[in-house]
Order: sequence, then structure tokens, then C-alpha cells
Amino acid sequence: PGNYRTQLWDKQSESFLPSTPGLGMHVEVKDPDGKVILSRQYGSEGRFTFTSHTPGEHQICLHSNSTRMALFAGGKLRVHLDIQVGEHTNNYPEIAAKDKLTELQLRARQLLDQVEQIQKEQNYQRVRRG
Repeated sequence: PGNYRTQLWDKQSESFLPSTPGLGMHVEVKDPDGKVILSRQYGSEGRFTFTSHTPGEHQICLHSNSTRMALFAGGKLRVHLDIQVGEHTNNYPEIAAKDKLTELQLRARQLLDQVEQIQKEQNYQRVRRG
């Protein structure tokens, strides 16, 4: 499994601060043959797991899909990544339960953002008409 958390650059304090939960991170893992064995959307921090049957070097790619957040932070995003290797590191039922929760939390956040955007557009239309 891998754990990560992100920090966004804060211009006021000139330091990295914990990211807001609205930040979306995409995690992709490729095996030594270049085959994608994990491709999932997570939040500003998360825990991902993957099982590979191919020995060798694996590629782990994390990227933010929130350009709005990145621009707000002056384009600076710091990622703390912790990778654990081996059978003994996995508590599969616990990981599965946490993964489902973060997935639901992220989806709820995305839906709330969409509702907020619709409300803003409706208010804008009202102001223009009035």
C-alpha cells in the first residue's frame, strides 16, 4: 500500500499548508511491462493499494486534476508519499473499508461543488436580467 498527503503553497504565510478536502488527486500505477494496474481518483490525502504479479520496477504517478486549486496556490503542490512493500503490511478489510469511504467523500464533495457552481450561475443570470 501507499499513503500520501498533499500541501498547497500559501502566499500569505509563505509556507506549505494542508490541502483542502476539495483537491482531487489521480493515482496511476504501472507494472514493469507498462500495464496499468491501478487508476483511481482520490482526495487531497489517501491510501491506495495494488497487487502486482510481475516482479521489477513499478511506476507510480500522482497528479492533481484541480487546476483551479493549483493556480490559487501559485502552482505549488507538495506531495508526501509513503510506500510499504510486502504481504505483512496489508490489512485488506480495513483498507477496503477506508477506500470506499474516501471514494464516497470525494464524490459528495464533487457534487457539492457542482451545486455551488449552478447556484452561482443562477445568481449571475438573475443579476443580468434584473
